[in-house]
Amino acid sequence: MAWTLLRDEHQAEDVVQDVLATCVTRWARIEALEDPSAYLNRMLVNAVTTSRRRPWRREHAADPTDLAQLTERSHPLHIGAGLGDVAGTHAERQRCLALLRQLPDKQRIAVVLRLYEGLPDTEIADLVDCSTATARSNAHRGLATLRRLLTEEGITRA
Repeated sequence: MAWTLLRDEHQAEDVVQDVLATCVTRWARIEALEDPSAYLNRMLVNAVTTSRRRPWRREHAADPTDLAQLTERSHPLHIGAGLGDVAGTHAERQRCLALLRQLPDKQRIAVVLRLYEGLPDTEIADLVDCSTATARSNAHRGLATLRRLLTEEGITRA
């Protein structure tokens, strides 16, 4: 059931282990219920829901052979030099991060979740507890502010 809900064998195993560990401490009470299996299923569904809210669920193990591709991939906020100029790339990345920090909190969160995490507006809205339209508006305003700041800094997109 956990694998079907999560579609990830390893996450499913982790969730089931968490539920079983909880069951051990509450077994006397669970066993006394009229339908213990229904209670255990509900515990499992709740644990799956909780695991999906955790930020680390979006992290995926990367194959070391893919690291070159990850570094070469162009990113909407990655600006500038090629891989040969590591110092230049690092300096530009630091400047972009400094510009990101200038955004208001809600706009910065929306921009980072959309561009870096690749989340749709509905998930962003759920995470920051606002409407989808507000999440979309925050991302739009944040990107507009970033473009303005980039122009003021004299940074152009590659």
